[in-house]
Amino acid sequence: MHLFTEFLHVAALVVALSCSLIAQAEGSPAATSPTESDRPAPAAADAEPDHSGFMSMSELDAGQPRGLRLREPEAAPGYTIFEPLNSRAIYLIDLDGEVVHEWPTDSSPGGWVYLQDDGTLLRSGRVDDDVHFKGGGIGGVLQRLAPDGSLLWNWRFADEDHHQHHDIEPLPNGNVLLIAWERVSARDAAKLGRDLELIDREKGFWPDMLIEVRPILPDGAEIVWEWHAKDHFVQQLDPRAPDYASPAEHPGRIDINFPDPYEEVVTAESLAEKRELEEAMRALGYVGGDDEDESEEERRKVTDFTHTNAVSYHAGHDLIVMSSPELCEIFVIDHSTTTEEAASSSGGRRGRGGDLLWRWGNPRNYGHGAVADRKLGYQHDPRWLPTSSPDELRLLVFNNGRQRPDGESFSSVDELVLPFDAERGFVRDEGAAFGPADPVWSYSAGDDFFSAFISGSQRLPNGNTLIASGAAGRLFEVTREGKLVWDYRNGYGGDVIPPEHAGNAPPLAVYRVDRYAPDHPGVRALLGR
Repeated sequence: MHLFTEFLHVAALVVALSCSLIAQAEGSPAATSPTESDRPAPAAADAEPDHSGFMSMSELDAGQPRGLRLREPEAAPGYTIFEPLNSRAIYLIDLDGEVVHEWPTDSSPGGWVYLQDDGTLLRSGRVDDDVHFKGGGIGGVLQRLAPDGSLLWNWRFADEDHHQHHDIEPLPNGNVLLIAWERVSARDAAKLGRDLELIDREKGFWPDMLIEVRPILPDGAEIVWEWHAKDHFVQQLDPRAPDYASPAEHPGRIDINFPDPYEEVVTAESLAEKRELEEAMRALGYVGGDDEDESEEERRKVTDFTHTNAVSYHAGHDLIVMSSPELCEIFVIDHSTTTEEAASSSGGRRGRGGDLLWRWGNPRNYGHGAVADRKLGYQHDPRWLPTSSPDELRLLVFNNGRQRPDGESFSSVDELVLPFDAERGFVRDEGAAFGPADPVWSYSAGDDFFSAFISGSQRLPNGNTLIASGAAGRLFEVTREGKLVWDYRNGYGGDVIPPEHAGNAPPLAVYRVDRYAPDHPGVRALLGR
């Protein structure tokens, strides 16, 4: 079914979700992190509102119990960690779906979590006071938790001009890489060549930045490296503004006025369908703007420009991959630069400074493709995969698959082999789009597997793939051949009502998933096994 047709369910979704959350708020005390003795039983699926526009109905599976559905012998051994978006607790479960450890926290998720070798947990949390930004995935504080949930490190990166959001990444040297919005005033956005019709005069413009910080316990950090998207724009609107050039001639730069990734030619019908999508995502807090009566002109003013939702580090080649769902693209940049080099187009191991070394998913953004050539649709969680050769780079990415070029909407997990040579770097034929032409492996299940936003995937040591279909709160594992060998439906969460400045995800939604092997040092430290 076409995605926009599915979004006709939005009105029912919003009403049902609001009623559900109000009932939870009226029927329970202020949300707390449950302990082993008073943790609530998994919620019944029939208590969930209709979210059919955002997930597969078979994954919602109303009326069925939550928890473990399937465990086959082929499932990879280990312990699975997840963090419900509408909760302040983090869970580690075994293959039988039993909770083996739980971390109480003081905030809802602001990104992903990482079990460290010493049994502590690195996470980002959501700041709910004095907030100057708004959007799904908003965070603001980085934390390191002891096994009992007590804070070992608590550093805030949220003020009038910057705000951490979505993903973080622990680095081999003990530092932490994170994504943040930075506010650019409306005046400065215009000076950069941003289309005036796209600028919100009050909110300004929020391009993303990456920063690397060295934690200073208990509540400090030193910023040791920075990369800013605004240093790598190109535009062909204003000859007086900087970086005036054809995007096709500068594929290492981001078009500050990038075209609509879903529509080549805007028609009355496509505009109406686009409005349905925007209304639906606005209801979930994933599109800016609060006024239902705002004009079409106001709706075009997007502040959260790229909405970068994931970052992953490759230690062997000192590379960073990041995901922009708004552009339907994933990018790779060089981390071997200094901060000064990262602001330029020269320097670093690859000699390109902070320009994009490789990009994939939507070649139309840089003038080398059409709408029909788009491969990604609001993707999440690109991850580097281990390889046996330094000349090979592979990525696994969760392709949410919203409004694919053929009009269908279904999710897939795609494995990519990048066009890379250890000596020459990323290779591309002159005048062509970046490869590969297609994934080397892909898993999808049509109407039985779809999450319009959030979600992620992990390649396991035995070759299986662990998947989080985030909107439905479904965690499952498939073999290389696509056989389902483990299936779990989250029953925790919904105890926290999302505030106005955060994304309004379904009550049992999860952002991502990871499994740790039984011999992982963090598992041994945590469980004494």
